[in-house]
Amino acid sequence: MAAAAVPLRPLCRLCRVVLFLSQFYILSGGESTDIPPYVMKCPSNGLCSRLPADCIDCKTNFSCVYGKPVTFDCTVKPSVTCVDPDFKSQKSFILNMTCRFCWQLPEADYECSSSSNCRAVSCPRQRYAANCTVRDHIHCLGNRTFPKMLYCNWTGGYKWSTALALSITLGGFGADRFYLGQWREGLGKLFSFGGLGIWTLIDVLLIGVGYVGPADGSLYI
Repeated sequence: MAAAAVPLRPLCRLCRVVLFLSQFYILSGGESTDIPPYVMKCPSNGLCSRLPADCIDCKTNFSCVYGKPVTFDCTVKPSVTCVDPDFKSQKSFILNMTCRFCWQLPEADYECSSSSNCRAVSCPRQRYAANCTVRDHIHCLGNRTFPKMLYCNWTGGYKWSTALALSITLGGFGADRFYLGQWREGLGKLFSFGGLGIWTLIDVLLIGVGYVGPADGSLYI
């Protein structure tokens, strides 16, 4: 029994070395099984012409006429599977789209970052620099992420109906101004009894037409 166990020891050691080397080979990238990140956006076995832009590579022509229909030759990226209208697998297809750059798309076709560091209620209206990204299913020319100057349109949660109701009922005590965050004007109305009623009537009109808004410069909801 002891004599039979001696030859098995070198064999076990050899197996351990082979196992270690195979694991090292996989971890070092010799046999990569990673899935490209864009595959998560690509529906499997769908129509190739409806794939998101991140799932295909197209030979675009930037000399096309703006606003006119144009066709481009496209191929699907590796690890992406799609079919033609006859449900046959394909790798190359023709994409029909409108000739326009991504920054020329309608506002509904892209999403932009928002900002709360500008005044939405001001004259003239303030703008801020936003970073916009085209939606996945929209195809266009050029960079899909681009800068754009947008009007400030953020809200702090103040309701126009609440401000108007406070101005009509408790405006003489400055409740409307306190609600909008304008505490200095609110104290002035409180200690002057709404400017003997004159200030109260004026505020009802100004809030009613939307001229007086929140102190933080945001929009009503």
